[in-house]
Amino acid sequence: MPSVRSDLKILRMAAERAKFESDELAKVLSAYDLGIVGEIRDFARGSHAAAKVVIQTNQGKYLIKRRPPGKTDTYRVAFSHSLQQHLASKNFPLPHLIGTRDHNNSMLKIGNVIYEVYEFIEGEMYRGGLVATYESGKTLSLYHSLVYHYHSEWEPPRGHYHDAKMVYDAFKPMGELLIKEPNMKGRETALIDLLRNLRRSYKQAAKAVNELGMPEWETQIVHSDWHPGNLIFNDEHVAAVLDYDAARIRPRVMDVANGCLQFSMVTGGRDLSKWEDRTDGLRAKRFLRGYDEVNVLSKAELQAIPFLMQEVLIAQAVPPILRTGTFAGLEGFAFLEVVLRKVKWLEKNQAWNVLDKPDE
Repeated sequence: MPSVRSDLKILRMAAERAKFESDELAKVLSAYDLGIVGEIRDFARGSHAAAKVVIQTNQGKYLIKRRPPGKTDTYRVAFSHSLQQHLASKNFPLPHLIGTRDHNNSMLKIGNVIYEVYEFIEGEMYRGGLVATYESGKTLSLYHSLVYHYHSEWEPPRGHYHDAKMVYDAFKPMGELLIKEPNMKGRETALIDLLRNLRRSYKQAAKAVNELGMPEWETQIVHSDWHPGNLIFNDEHVAAVLDYDAARIRPRVMDVANGCLQFSMVTGGRDLSKWEDRTDGLRAKRFLRGYDEVNVLSKAELQAIPFLMQEVLIAQAVPPILRTGTFAGLEGFAFLEVVLRKVKWLEKNQAWNVLDKPDE
């Protein structure tokens, strides 16, 4: 089964995607030495705000990307690129950045627009297999090991989804936005109760994590967006890990909990009535078992994971609904109802038991 992130990325493909103009693409290509261009095709994956094409040349296959508005902070991009180059030097599986012809720069800046060129990695999407799930956890653990001692000259960001003021502050304006929707007539009280319950669950989960001591735990660089849509597979093994824009400093368990959620999510496409409340415990355990292949999680970290999963479920729903009243085109109120049901399931089945990791 796909995760909530990969499932909803597919839904977003219906939205209009940013595209390259032909003269714009020609200008970008002139800055690189990629060989003689044969085929050029649009690449309809990832954010629809980022224009992407795949080109085949006599030297290989490449992905050309125009970074979307809001993702053009030169220092943030420089940190992301330095991190990727460090990982590439350690033979971590990722698409290598291609440097410009003149100065071997990892980014091309034309005006206020930033372009990137990557080698293109062929592979398959995650299909919910237990081997792929195990390998995803193992690869995250390898990532954490390889970046543990890495220090970039560029300052990494530090924000996170745990006990976040941004989340607490979002409930009131989110309610004010949703209440204006025509389909909310007669459901005002239900909306108030829904948001109150979500806020209460988020606060309770955050309190449990704090009581376990996470605010004092060691921090390091993490990926911060570990979900099936950002991994490419080859015969259920990880061929490449994508998207390093969200990398930041935080306790590693926050990365593990998000990955555990994403790789164990049970979804149902566009029909929210088909979304089950449960998390796939077998896949969750297999993901954690894979992580332990490289790094061993402490008992306290394992205890924190179900609570952090509840927090990230709520926190990830907030930004798009606060902006548009919807989540990937799905009605905001109905989607939040699903989120609350899933959070309540996690509360009742607190650790399917993650401390009992054997999964056979």
